[in-house]
Amino acid sequence: MSSHTDVAREYLDRADDHLRGTYEEPMSLAAYVDAAFERPSIAAHASKYLLDAIESMGTREVLEEGETRERYRFFDDPANEGEHAVLGNTEVLNRFVDDLRTIAAGRGKSEKILWFDGPTATGKSELKRCLINGLRAYSRTDAGRRYTVEWNVATGSETRGLSYGGEAGPEREDDWYESPVQAHPLSVFPDDVRSEVLDGLNDKSGDHVPVTVENDLDPFSREAYEHLEEQYRRDGTRDLFSAVTDPTHLRVKNYVVDVGKGIGVLHSEDDGSPKERLVGSWMPGMLRELDSRGRKNPQAFSYDGVLSQGNGLLTIVEDAAQHADLLQKLLNVPDEGHVKLDKGIGMDVDTQLLIISNPDLDAELDKYADRNGRDPLKALKRRLDKREFRYLTNISLEAELIRRELTDETAVWDVEDEADLREQIRAPLEIDVRSAAGTVDTRELAPHTIEAAAMYSVLTRLDGDDVPNGYDLVDKALLFDFGYIQEGDTRTVIDEFDFEGEEGVHGIPVTYTRDIIADLLHEDTGRRHADLDVERVVLPEDVLDAMADGLRDAPVFSRSERAEYEGRVTQAKEHVLEQQESDVLSALLADRSVDRDTVAEYVEHVYAWAGDEQVETARGPVDPDPLLMKLFETEQLGRFTDGDYLSNQPTKEVKDFRRDKVITALNRYAWENRDEGFTVDDVELSEIPVIRSVLDAYDWDDVKRLYEDFDPDQWEDPPENTETARLKAQTIDELTDRGYTEASAELTSRAVVREVRHRWD
Repeated sequence: MSSHTDVAREYLDRADDHLRGTYEEPMSLAAYVDAAFERPSIAAHASKYLLDAIESMGTREVLEEGETRERYRFFDDPANEGEHAVLGNTEVLNRFVDDLRTIAAGRGKSEKILWFDGPTATGKSELKRCLINGLRAYSRTDAGRRYTVEWNVATGSETRGLSYGGEAGPEREDDWYESPVQAHPLSVFPDDVRSEVLDGLNDKSGDHVPVTVENDLDPFSREAYEHLEEQYRRDGTRDLFSAVTDPTHLRVKNYVVDVGKGIGVLHSEDDGSPKERLVGSWMPGMLRELDSRGRKNPQAFSYDGVLSQGNGLLTIVEDAAQHADLLQKLLNVPDEGHVKLDKGIGMDVDTQLLIISNPDLDAELDKYADRNGRDPLKALKRRLDKREFRYLTNISLEAELIRRELTDETAVWDVEDEADLREQIRAPLEIDVRSAAGTVDTRELAPHTIEAAAMYSVLTRLDGDDVPNGYDLVDKALLFDFGYIQEGDTRTVIDEFDFEGEEGVHGIPVTYTRDIIADLLHEDTGRRHADLDVERVVLPEDVLDAMADGLRDAPVFSRSERAEYEGRVTQAKEHVLEQQESDVLSALLADRSVDRDTVAEYVEHVYAWAGDEQVETARGPVDPDPLLMKLFETEQLGRFTDGDYLSNQPTKEVKDFRRDKVITALNRYAWENRDEGFTVDDVELSEIPVIRSVLDAYDWDDVKRLYEDFDPDQWEDPPENTETARLKAQTIDELTDRGYTEASAELTSRAVVREVRHRWD
């Protein structure tokens, strides 16, 4: 029992520590001003606070659509371990941050309502959750502390005042009432004094985006302030402001930002009149309980409208097409910063307005477009600053998204090494599936299966009209993901192309792909492989066939989209077969692979040969070895035969190859690394295309040359004690060492060799 108690106590202590660092004891107004001069960020206005929160988490470098971009880590949802990360759309998010910087600094766009538009399943809802998570986490940090005011008027007089019907008496916690709309503490000061405070703050911080607080007290706080001011004026108090803001009446309170507390979210299902959705509603039944000096009392107002909840930070209108009637009511809120609660009571608001919609809002806004200058929605359109989310066009990002949709994986892929990224794209996935009988089976998505689904999805989203002759959409997809494509010894970079198409506007959404794969995971695939116990394996071809077949019955696609997308599945199949073939070949030829020391020795000898120099060895300097170079070029590279040499001396064709393919690449690498004290010993061999082909690539001619008795017709069931049986066993072993299961290795190798069989002779 004691051990259980100790464990529970440990968790409770950790929770106490967490909350102890989150909340602070209330402070006086003077103490808050002192704290603000120490940390000006805690006094930030809405747009600046949002900007500070985003910038506080730093940036990382990403490659999207073939371009290197700096991405704010905030949008990776680090505060929630990546669960609601916004994948891709980095350029759109960066422009959003630029807008915030402009608005926060008062350089323009203050009248704009920021609008995120785009088709379903493009990450707009994730953006909303990411903003909420990030702002909540930032408000728990020292730099991001957020404060408002709370009032106690019960100690100000013997009347009931704002005590909600309670009896006046000694100060009690129950007598403190917090501003219902997160009023900024500096809004308590008169305008001229507040300006002086802000000038001092901004001089102290030196920030390029100064703090501005232009709103006056909210109606509830104004009522409390005026009530106290009137009482002390009657008493003849000279220092009225000090008396009203004395810590017995006014405290500055720290709060954690959350929905309803600095973040207002209007959901698609929310209803009510525009006034109720925006700022709340009156509660007439309470008026009988309140003394408000003959007029409506702000206490009788329900501050549950989206602007009230988001005051001080962020207001989000989700699925904005459902609230199109409301958007016109928001026209003047951004630049005027004011909204009416009632005819007699208004409220200043400081919030960054953001709306999220699917393309149906465009249709709603354009319904009067044919009226030209008489369009009643023209003023609204002018206020909207549109940012369009699109479908992902990076294979790696789509593969990551598919995995997230199928599993509880949330970590964002933050890899800089290309080899690691390629490995994550091709990686298999095991998922536990519960049957109708209640049993749980583990199903495997074989290596390259998610890559195949991602590639096909991306291919449906790319514009094919700007692909030059000699290239196809697969090349374009690979260019977007890695910035280059490799064709033999030649590397072509994306800068050599001029892509100006509408990428990611249409295409297969990830939700469609997810549902197709989920259905396959519950199917018995064993009927396709009757001789094997592999019903738990889903192959790339299974997913691609199912995705293409499902287009006909999916209502989300138009007839023209179905026809277009069906025509692109073949390219995805060819691409993934090439990847599988590469895996099988490298496994089949694993015992013949060239080690890097052998390659480095060849490169060193060629470099010395070209410069008419000697090679440094343990025995001292020696002349380049013509036989060593010949054997490497004939046996390892397979580029030449004995007829290309005369007494081991190279012919012109071999000499040209060495200079053009090896030395030129070495010199280019040396030039690119000239500031790093480059020597041939420092060369990264994988940077030389022809050498990379030796290290990483194989073809079936190598198999033919090395294994004369290999027979692809025997692969599915090779006779014992044959070279085919030995090579197959080796291949299966190697593939399982590289991420395959035995079943997926068997099925993949069969699919590859089946294709090879047709062209073997």
